[in-house]
Amino acid sequence: MSIGTEPAVGAKRNYLQALNEALHEEMESNPDMICLGEDIGLLGGAFGVTEGLLARFGSDRVIDTPISESLIVGAAVGMALEGRTVMAEMQFMDFISCGFDQIVNNLATFHYRSAGEVNMPVVIRGPAGAYGGGALYHSQMNEAWFCHSPGLKVVCPSRPYDAKGLLKAALRDGNPVVFFEIKELYRRRELEEAVPGPDEIVPIGKAAVRREGRDVTLISYGQNIYHCLAAAEKLQSEGIDAEVLDLRTLVPLDEEAIWESLAKTNRVVVVNEAPRTCGFAGEVLARIAEKGFEYLDAPPARVTRLDTPVPWVKPLESYVLPDVEKVAAACRKVCRY
Repeated sequence: MSIGTEPAVGAKRNYLQALNEALHEEMESNPDMICLGEDIGLLGGAFGVTEGLLARFGSDRVIDTPISESLIVGAAVGMALEGRTVMAEMQFMDFISCGFDQIVNNLATFHYRSAGEVNMPVVIRGPAGAYGGGALYHSQMNEAWFCHSPGLKVVCPSRPYDAKGLLKAALRDGNPVVFFEIKELYRRRELEEAVPGPDEIVPIGKAAVRREGRDVTLISYGQNIYHCLAAAEKLQSEGIDAEVLDLRTLVPLDEEAIWESLAKTNRVVVVNEAPRTCGFAGEVLARIAEKGFEYLDAPPARVTRLDTPVPWVKPLESYVLPDVEKVAAACRKVCRY
């Protein structure tokens, strides 16, 4: 089964173009929307996601900031309090830690602290992930930090269709959303596809089956979806029929999609690129153990990064990260139990 089944309209786009198109459309339709970030205006962003926004919408709405993630998020919080919708870019998600206090103690809590009177329509987005030789400061997947912070939604699309549709949904949501983009997918030509139109979104909180199967469920998101799909094709020749479930949204988590898949396959492997200890794969497995144990015919498994920073040298980087063979090996183990 090919990736995705949603109806698609418009010209084909790569992952980066889909994000850029979403920002243009939302800025056009929402005059109260502001974009903040380092080099997002004149440069168009370090990777080009915000290219063209400054020329089209001007420096009052597309604002180049100092190199201070704390300032960026703090300004976004203040603008949201004044009724603005804000897109705040992190040049790399690795450096989101510099704005951590503003995110988890201010942005995430304002709605609760105001007894529901104040919304925080802020999307913090930026490039994340490894596999490109970026070493320890430009390779992190730190999504679990924010999944652990009540008040935040967390999104990580794996394909252009979802990148555009989920970013538009996030900018219309009214709640703060941390939006992880996979930089290694930005310009992958083989992923180009038609994307949603200006009035369409992909709903937050809904997973998608990327491949149907009957023997084992592979659950993942972002870059690792493609490792899962390749592993599933590899396993097919061995007589193992794997289903691949793309979470797309981590918070809120689509548990119903997980139960529906497990009811068919009765075995599960969860894959995340972040370190093993306290990674999101562990959260998924904990929920399966608590609520879906009756579905299981074998112990669940996870494939993750080792508990180490990401090395720069390519063989070492490959050693610590999930890959196709590691995913396939985990599937073989649970299927032979």
